[in-house]
Amino acid sequence: MLPFLLLALLHLYIGARIAPSLPGNWPPALFSAALVLSFALIPVAFFGRRLRDRAAADRWSWAGMLALGSFAILLPLTLLRDAVLLLAAPIGMFVALPALAEPSAWAVPPLAALLLLWGLANARRPAQVRTVEVPIAGLPATLQGFTIAQISDVHVGPTVKAGYVQAIVERVNALQADVVAITGDLVDGRVADLQQDVAPLAGLQARQGRYFVTGNHEYYSGAREWTAHLRTLGLQVLDNRHVVLGQGEARLVLAGVTDVSAHHFIPEQRSDPQRAIAGAPADAAVRVLLAHQPRSAEAAATAGFDLQLSGHTHGGQIWPFNFFVPLQQPFVAGLHRLRQLWIYTSRGTGYWGPPLRLGAPSEITRLRLVAA
Repeated sequence: MLPFLLLALLHLYIGARIAPSLPGNWPPALFSAALVLSFALIPVAFFGRRLRDRAAADRWSWAGMLALGSFAILLPLTLLRDAVLLLAAPIGMFVALPALAEPSAWAVPPLAALLLLWGLANARRPAQVRTVEVPIAGLPATLQGFTIAQISDVHVGPTVKAGYVQAIVERVNALQADVVAITGDLVDGRVADLQQDVAPLAGLQARQGRYFVTGNHEYYSGAREWTAHLRTLGLQVLDNRHVVLGQGEARLVLAGVTDVSAHHFIPEQRSDPQRAIAGAPADAAVRVLLAHQPRSAEAAATAGFDLQLSGHTHGGQIWPFNFFVPLQQPFVAGLHRLRQLWIYTSRGTGYWGPPLRLGAPSEITRLRLVAA
């Protein structure tokens, strides 16, 4: 009940701050009606999924998520406008405030509409390939240029369907990577509802295997059922275990852990980097960990890994929410260092919730190991 009350209050705040300053009679009325519709549709984005008619459920989810996206843009714009008006008052602009208040209010709805369209286009276009070189000390010549294609946070669900997934598969296959790594939050929904939409993943190609680790959303959607199904598509699930690739001095240990929240859903699946690397050859040239959330990094560094690949953050996905990600995660996006460990955090290959991306483009990451 509290989330609905908060949602209502925030919609009222936007309406009270913008509508009275809009010109004429129709613009304030239309803006207020749009806010009422937004408040009504946002819950449908989540509860509409329960409909038995999947096509109808997806349509309601689309409508609700677009409403949520509009709200996520309107709220910071309204706050930004109020901040500007507040800052203007103490510096001797009292006379100018009414002249500033009206045009700034008029600017909010069309600017929000433009940002919504731009964010929608950014989210729905195929993810671009981003190449990142990771310097590894003592890397053998035979592993120079070893390539990992990482996809993360696709969130196959009501608005991400088979066509979207197929476009990702085609771009990944064009990279001709040694390994394909899927670092969690692949799905948002049950196997029964989404198995046709994830089917294109069976076409992923990599010279030394295709690997998957769970994210928190797999546990919301039935992790056991999903890992069993993904194995039928040819993906190897690394649930606190590892594989050894290559031979001799050119061996690479590729490990994976369950999501850091896994034990809240399945107690025996607690994320454990130490367990994941147990028994790995001590003289392996490189140790790579797939871990959905960047906050696995401290445990990964302690376990002796050289590189961790993560996602989860979406890079913030919609500005200005990227500024809040560090409250929960140590890294938002890109390549970072923690003692001997490199951590790469993907901005995600799909999106969650509103089909929007503003200031945080989606990506398919091509990671190349190079000698330090």
